[in-house]
Amino acid sequence: MSGGQGPRKRVRTAKGRKVSSTRWLERQLNDPYVRKAKAEGYRSRAAYKLLELDERFGLLKGVKAVVDLGIAPGGWSQVVKRRSAKTAVVGIDLLPTDPIEGVTILQMDFMDDAAPDRLKTELGCQADIVLSDMAANTVGHPQTDHLRTMALVEAGMLFATEVLRPGGAYVAKVLAGGADNNLVAELKRHFTTVKHAKPPASRKDSSEWYVIAQGFKGVDVVEAE
Repeated sequence: MSGGQGPRKRVRTAKGRKVSSTRWLERQLNDPYVRKAKAEGYRSRAAYKLLELDERFGLLKGVKAVVDLGIAPGGWSQVVKRRSAKTAVVGIDLLPTDPIEGVTILQMDFMDDAAPDRLKTELGCQADIVLSDMAANTVGHPQTDHLRTMALVEAGMLFATEVLRPGGAYVAKVLAGGADNNLVAELKRHFTTVKHAKPPASRKDSSEWYVIAQGFKGVDVVEAE
């Protein structure tokens, strides 16, 4: 990504501010993606993760209906709408999300039993792609964090199989090591290709990767196997 680094900014440790908070603030100020997002009107640097994944996998080409799981603060939906203002987008997040023109936003927990049906009702049609940038709150225990994240990925996959049109795609955030073998096997039952990718916009020290499942086979095809 172009844009230049510029002089590195340092942040003084203010009274009452933790050293870790100072390091985070310093990293933000010196992050070229943060600066680029601010200059281009994206709500977060995460927008560039989707832009880079789209450039590699052609995720958003011709899409007309999108579900954005874990929409806050809205960067991914901004990318979708900038690609095509006519694309229908429905997003959900437990956190409040400022309105985005042309996007329906539900403030609720995706793991709530009522959430999938609410999303389907609001979308009103089959989706071309289900995007999930959801992440479980980490507790610092790698095995626990991995299990909690995989639970979200699996729930997103099950929802995707209910709402996607044949040929559709599902993209979800996973942790280092990617989706586990059982989940990958299940994804391969439903999609023609399943790959893992770490877009350049993901920080090198971050454990996040993305699983990209494309070519949804359709419910009838899977049930016939």
